[in-house]
Amino acid sequence: MTAATRAESRAATPERILSLDRLAALSSDALRGLYARGSVPDDLTALAGRPNGRMLAVRGLEHGPAGRLLRTLARSPKFPWDGKSFFADSPDEGRGINRVNLVVRRFEWFPFATRVEPSVLDGQPCVYLDYEQPGNPWFIARIRDEIREVAPDLYLGPAMWKRGRSGATHLLWFAVDFSTPSTP
Repeated sequence: MTAATRAESRAATPERILSLDRLAALSSDALRGLYARGSVPDDLTALAGRPNGRMLAVRGLEHGPAGRLLRTLARSPKFPWDGKSFFADSPDEGRGINRVNLVVRRFEWFPFATRVEPSVLDGQPCVYLDYEQPGNPWFIARIRDEIREVAPDLYLGPAMWKRGRSGATHLLWFAVDFSTPSTP
């Protein structure tokens, strides 16, 4: 789906049921259920743009003062992670980079490649964000991000820490919203 088609689709839809704010209010279990029902685009050229991003929930720190503090910080414009920029190289492959805002200066750090492959969480197709790219530090290469579309232009995903060849420990949930692009 092109950016123009996405804009037309948004204009035709009176109100989206899900948003970054609504996702941020959900528990990890509810986010996992949404992710399980999500889908991947037929063509990775649909993932082109600078969607706004939000960290949603850190597993194990969802409740109590720590959970409230993390959710408040993630919602703040001062939160360092601004989202990810995506570029389509072909219908089957793409690339991207994380956007980090350190108040006095914005950076684009930690490139990734995109492709569809089975999810570590449930074995179903996901868009895998592969950080094993030249120039990334070893600890970034150990991150495994996945995303699936859970509402028009809204992608939800787990961020995980790789354990060996096929496993990963789920750390947190994040989302990127192509309907609200980030400003450069």
